[in-house]
Amino acid sequence: MSTTLTDLLNAALANRSDLLAKLHGEKTNAYRLFHGSAEGEAGLTVDRYGDLLLVQSFHESLTPEELAEIEAFYARDFAGLDVVYNDRSQSNSRISNRLTPEQIVIAETPRIAQELGVDYRIQARHDGQDPWLFLDLRAGRRRVMQEAKGKTVLNLFAYTCGVGIAAAKAGASLVTNVDFAESSLLVGKENSRLNSLGHTLRYVESDAFAALRQYSGLGQARVVRGKRLPPFPKLEKTQFDLVFLDPPRYSKSIFGVVDLVNDYPAVFKPALLSTREGGTLICCNNVASVDRQDWYDQLQRSATKAGRPIREMEWISPEADFPSTDGKPPLKIALLRV
Repeated sequence: MSTTLTDLLNAALANRSDLLAKLHGEKTNAYRLFHGSAEGEAGLTVDRYGDLLLVQSFHESLTPEELAEIEAFYARDFAGLDVVYNDRSQSNSRISNRLTPEQIVIAETPRIAQELGVDYRIQARHDGQDPWLFLDLRAGRRRVMQEAKGKTVLNLFAYTCGVGIAAAKAGASLVTNVDFAESSLLVGKENSRLNSLGHTLRYVESDAFAALRQYSGLGQARVVRGKRLPPFPKLEKTQFDLVFLDPPRYSKSIFGVVDLVNDYPAVFKPALLSTREGGTLICCNNVASVDRQDWYDQLQRSATKAGRPIREMEWISPEADFPSTDGKPPLKIALLRV
């Protein structure tokens, strides 16, 4: 007998029973209910964010019948959740499906999801493409909350500042969030307001290279090869107790190139130099094709060359709502004592 989509959804939910009980006890209502790449339907994800059920397809569009099957299944155990479907199966992963006027209102309604007792602003559709909180990074935010009390924290490529908000909620003395996008930082500021954390958070709207070169002491010139660079904030050389580095796979600007496959040290070195002696640097690499050990070997070589060798290292694995068939999850998180 062939396996149906409902069978796959049911198996995934059963496999999460212990995890969901634990998360609910920790004041968490944001988690992945179905991780298709490892649970039988590649490219399909189903995420809960508070009162929102976000369904996304990355390989093939869902048929109306498939979407109805998903809605009917989760209505059994998660009654009352609003369902929004984002079809991201085009080559650029941009949301391509149109919604009815009624569906648009639901998709653009501001909501609050909770993770580990922290409130986060969520919206199924907004000016960008990705959800405002990446759920696979919960393990990283959890660890930051365990590390952050009384410490200064630098959150790089901060996006909507989820890591920074978690650090501040856990008692960090000061959190600096760096991102080039004003729109993302505005969501971060709203997250701060939701959690009454304004006094411990700072926001730096800047290209990460411009900020890092100044914090690290490497320096950022305002004119390069006779060309004046775009304006960027002037920052003092600063070292932080805890630095969180979560760059995108690839990004190119006039300040430099972020390339997690071919040149992770370009962002790693200045981040390392911005970490105080005896501090902690948490690095992320979300490229599935990058071998974990090869990547860590690259970090070790870069740290040694910079004169700041890694003293201790620990892998942080995504939690059980992001299963991996081969034990090699795409998201790799390395905690480094430096």
